Amino acid sequence: MTQPDASPSPLTSGPLSLGPVELTVADLPRSVTFYRQVLGMTVLDQHEHTVTLGLPGRPLVTLTAQPGAQPTRPGSPGLYHLAVLLPTRADLARWVQHAASLGLRVGQSDHLVSEAFYLNDPDGHGIEVYRDRPRSEWRWQGGQVQMAGDPIDLDSLLAEPGADAPFHGLPEGTVLGHVHLRVTDLRATEAFYRGVLGFDVVSRWPGALFVSVGGYHHHFGLNAWQSAGGVAAPQGTSQLRRVNVGLPDLTSLNALETRLRTANVTFTRAGDVLDVRDPAGNALRFSVERAA
Repeated sequence: MTQPDASPSPLTSGPLSLGPVELTVADLPRSVTFYRQVLGMTVLDQHEHTVTLGLPGRPLVTLTAQPGAQPTRPGSPGLYHLAVLLPTRADLARWVQHAASLGLRVGQSDHLVSEAFYLNDPDGHGIEVYRDRPRSEWRWQGGQVQMAGDPIDLDSLLAEPGADAPFHGLPEGTVLGHVHLRVTDLRATEAFYRGVLGFDVVSRWPGALFVSVGGYHHHFGLNAWQSAGGVAAPQGTSQLRRVNVGLPDLTSLNALETRLRTANVTFTRAGDVLDVRDPAGNALRFSVERAA
């Protein structure tokens, strides 16, 4: 297997984790109901205007009330989708049948490295629910992982052993597998994510870039399909507030700070937390992940 197109200085040599993704929503109770009933998330933390959901020890999304906010704007930078990675194919099949029982219409795609289904929350924030194929089945060529947008074999998926068991919420082992962002300039985006942060470029599509660490098929998708040259959405719009990225140790965070300083990129740091924005204005928070 050919290795990915390695960055000049890797972000980390250890595991990387994602989440929670922080979003604003127009109607907090409505959104909490959606994430609980449709995605099977559990409320982990709740305050007057903010709720964090996921599964024990793994926050996936934080929702903050912005009463009266308009739906998301595809022409502005922000969240394209957050991607919930289920542990097994049977888990995915159970969720698909659960979504069907709710009468939801979902998109779907076989990406060769994964099987994925797509939907939006009530504010238009994109969501992917997927399972990975074993890494031994991923195909690499010239440092790029081969991905596609083929139809899923639904008959095979629903015939997966264990698929007929009821869906009772997200299974243990579910994580936020990747986050796909809308950006405004792919060249500047690559210079930042690869040249400054230290992600590897693992796939290029027309108008899109996919980056990761550790040979994963992608931790971030970055596209300018509708948002090329776009400007930030107005304050009265439901939008992405921040993506949280967990690094395995303080060494990785210190090295990231050094790279940002060297590149003259504006950031703030308080203890084990570092905040920075990508060239499109998407907010990223890097911190040292603590054991649950």
